[in-house]
Amino acid sequence: MNMLPDLFVQNIGQLVTVADASQKPKTFHRMDEIGIIKDGAVVIRDGYFIDIGTTRKLKKKYHRKDTKIIDAAGKVVLPGFVDCHTHTIFGGDRTGEFIQRIQGETYLEILKKGGGILSTVENTRKLKIQNLAELSRKHLDTMLLHGTTTVEIKSGYGLDMKSELKILKTIQYLQKTHPMDIVATFLGAHVIPPEYKHSPNSYVNLICNMLPKVKPYATFCDVFCDEGAFSAEQSERILKTAKASSFRLKIHTNEFKDIGGVSLAIQLNAISADHLDNIKQRDIVRLKKSNILCVLLPGVPFFLMKDTYAPARKMIENGVPVALATDFNPGTCPSGNMQMIITLACLKMGMTPAQAINATTINAAHAIGAAHRIGSIEVGKQADMIILDIQEYTQLPYYFSINHVKTTIKKGKIVVENMQLIDS
Repeated sequence: MNMLPDLFVQNIGQLVTVADASQKPKTFHRMDEIGIIKDGAVVIRDGYFIDIGTTRKLKKKYHRKDTKIIDAAGKVVLPGFVDCHTHTIFGGDRTGEFIQRIQGETYLEILKKGGGILSTVENTRKLKIQNLAELSRKHLDTMLLHGTTTVEIKSGYGLDMKSELKILKTIQYLQKTHPMDIVATFLGAHVIPPEYKHSPNSYVNLICNMLPKVKPYATFCDVFCDEGAFSAEQSERILKTAKASSFRLKIHTNEFKDIGGVSLAIQLNAISADHLDNIKQRDIVRLKKSNILCVLLPGVPFFLMKDTYAPARKMIENGVPVALATDFNPGTCPSGNMQMIITLACLKMGMTPAQAINATTINAAHAIGAAHRIGSIEVGKQADMIILDIQEYTQLPYYFSINHVKTTIKKGKIVVENMQLIDS
């Protein structure tokens, strides 16, 4: 059998494999285990890792003149980041609201006046698929440049059948044309649209009727179960209907207020509960007994100038599986930079750099049901990895606001080199 590699990466100062957690997410002390191989090397063939070890060992087996070789020159290598919660497809921006918040208005006050999500819905409904794809591609390219190789994208800025399908079809188009892996989530239950302001349950009926029609385009169904969005009762009806239509379930909850979203997530066995900035200790204990990933989004309270961050350290100490994501969107976190999220997780939620790396790679992969193929550097897994221009992995959150990614490899192909996108 010809095992000549397509790509050989050698002289990796710290090869951070994040290995041995493909069956279940990391919890407790394992969140501080990141599987470092010093002076490491990886061997890639046909888009997959076929061998991993030290440079000295693997060089003897695979170093050939006709193999492409990358010299990492002592730099740090990580698995590609998995951004497991974003809202990347949208029109316009909300810079005006940014100024309003600086001047003292809250997110919910702006939403009640027709701003916030509703403002983005208005702008998104006006655009065609081609326009949305062009705008979204730029966002995805920026994410790729910063080391994200897999992204989940939610709909939710359409809030009617035509516009929600348009967003999901845009995601489908990008799945076929962008080098990143993209996972689609239906979030028709984002907020109540203006036309249903006085009959919200009629909109719930519409969402339930949408589900069979959007199923070919989305893997997950999500609901925003929180103050200013959907009640626990409305959320339960939507998610139960989605489950009957073979969707896997996600839930936004406890971002602003605890209205029963965690209980609902446990009851319906959701794959993840996201935000959780206002979670109580009793619910942390209950989540430990479930299989639910807690996807934490520190970029949101940071951008909203709030002091309420999800209690990540307490969750980890209690054995709850934690993942991190950007929540990239135009209103509450207009950044798709996972490196910055790692810094915020360390500074604002008390996570160690190792915990944050596990939370943005293998645990994030579990949050989208993909840990069997991505999220770590292991033999047999898809060859998604990034070379960082640092000497120690702890420098990643320490030197914040700098893009440390020099090279990105996606499915065994170099897609970013010397901090520049490579045309495919």
